[in-house]
Amino acid sequence: MKAKGVTPMGTRHILHCDMNCFYASVEMQRHPELRDTPLAVCGSQEERHGIVLTANYIAKPYGVKTGMAIWQAKQRCPQLVTLPPDMDEYIRISRYAREIYEDYTDQVEPFGLDENWLDVTGSVGLYGSPMTIAREISSRIKSELGITASIGVANNKITAKLGSDYKKPDAITRIEQDNYKEIVYPLPVEDLLYVGPATSKKLRAIGIDTIGRLAECPEDVLQRRLGKMGLVLSMFAKGRDVSPVQKTDHIPNVKSVGNSATTPRDLVSEGDVQLMLLLLAESVCSRMRELASRCAVVEIYVRDTELRSMLRQRKLPAPSCSSQELAEVGLELFRRNYHWERPIRSIGLRGAGLVEAVGTVQMSLYAEDQRRDKWERIDRAVDHLRRRYGYMSVRRALLDTDPRLGHINVRDDHTVHPVGYFGG
Repeated sequence: MKAKGVTPMGTRHILHCDMNCFYASVEMQRHPELRDTPLAVCGSQEERHGIVLTANYIAKPYGVKTGMAIWQAKQRCPQLVTLPPDMDEYIRISRYAREIYEDYTDQVEPFGLDENWLDVTGSVGLYGSPMTIAREISSRIKSELGITASIGVANNKITAKLGSDYKKPDAITRIEQDNYKEIVYPLPVEDLLYVGPATSKKLRAIGIDTIGRLAECPEDVLQRRLGKMGLVLSMFAKGRDVSPVQKTDHIPNVKSVGNSATTPRDLVSEGDVQLMLLLLAESVCSRMRELASRCAVVEIYVRDTELRSMLRQRKLPAPSCSSQELAEVGLELFRRNYHWERPIRSIGLRGAGLVEAVGTVQMSLYAEDQRRDKWERIDRAVDHLRRRYGYMSVRRALLDTDPRLGHINVRDDHTVHPVGYFGG
């Protein structure tokens, strides 16, 4: 007879905790008078960041969705109350939630401010079954933070996230071998982590509209359609994820640095894009130098006027923190992948795969290394002048060709990313 709380050899117990409608929930906790009101946290309408970031559950039945323009949201829900985001407060609440998680395990991996995976395999002997731990965490988030969370309980990260998404708000869903097919197989294929719009379109084109159909599809078919990612998604659909939850003290402080901007006017030409990529690259590379880092991968993000998104990345021949190089690579990625079907509303640039700048860098062609070194030395000189005389003391001439774009403030809006799911 097995003792209570003892874990069978090889069995993992993973929780995925997702704080419901996080930004909106924090605002309702701060403003009790809005608890029964349709509410959305939105970017600044005056600066064209007028997009819904999070809506509460009262607003959602009206059709108010994340990513929707404010004017569209108010058409669907005229009584909608909109509030600007308070990131400092959301970060503070996120840290308090993490302190609760760390009372049960040191294996806590963030997935944004509002979501975390927890490996409680080693905790069941102290705190009871995974469901018991999930109930305690849910209760504490409600009583100590004044918000609710949905929690998935499974034996791997991907399935645990499916569990937290399955019932909302304030729910706990266990998905394990005995009920996996019953719960997971009927779900839309888009519910699986990393099946975005482009992948979904490819899968539906061959008749795969549910996770069950994805799990049952021959792997060679998926590999032909999606490459290596097809094999990864096949394993995920079958509930065979073996990736570890990263221990708190093993998560690097920074894995990537990015910046993006919703522009004050639509971008309609390659010149507009080049200007914005230079502006963003200066900001991102300055932040990397502060962190004594270089990036190995450049990634661009583009969203058009119909809110359709494109994400592309390329590995650099050698790690770099040269704003000129990142902007050039970003522009090349853009030219190859964007076909100007619509104007552009927002654009972002990210340096990923950060390495220490003092570390050994593998040399490529001598002339290329020499050029990179020259541009990095110029960037460091510009950093010095701006620290001494102010940010606007040194400017690229190109940025002044369009004051409306070239003078927007992106330098204080970095996104610093923790370890990603695939370690990049």
